[in-house]
Amino acid sequence: YNSEPLDWQRERFALHIQAARKANLPVIVHSRDANEDTMRILQDNHAEECGFVLHCFCGDQKMAQVALEMGGYISFSGIVTFKNAVDIQSVASSIPLERILVETDCPYLAPVPFRGKRNDPSKVIYVAKKIAELRSISLEEVEEATTENFFRLFSKARYEG
Repeated sequence: YNSEPLDWQRERFALHIQAARKANLPVIVHSRDANEDTMRILQDNHAEECGFVLHCFCGDQKMAQVALEMGGYISFSGIVTFKNAVDIQSVASSIPLERILVETDCPYLAPVPFRGKRNDPSKVIYVAKKIAELRSISLEEVEEATTENFFRLFSKARYEG
């Protein structure tokens, strides 16, 4: 929210991407009201080399398309369940399932029917259900795809189930 000068924020963002590339780790990007800046900095710093996810996605179809072209992932939070989130729902229903993640953004943005309350990981199922509904597929398909997507992006993570 512009608590730091924009040039400072841009420089730090670029440095984070460069560090992620050196560490061979994906970048987790939280972008609000900065679609063009975000995508330009990701492109200029070759974030496709380490991978990235647009966490708590609040962008538009154009932003999602650029991210997908770069090999990025889109992560949806409880916002996708809000009735006025038509643009985000449109993105969730139109992008490849192989690029979708779901999340809580805990403790914020609890999904409907918990909107306005504290969010926690037990509520991520409502995000997955909404994605399934928007895409006219089963919840199990969303669960399977998002789990595979997570382990593809975060390739150093191991399932201990």
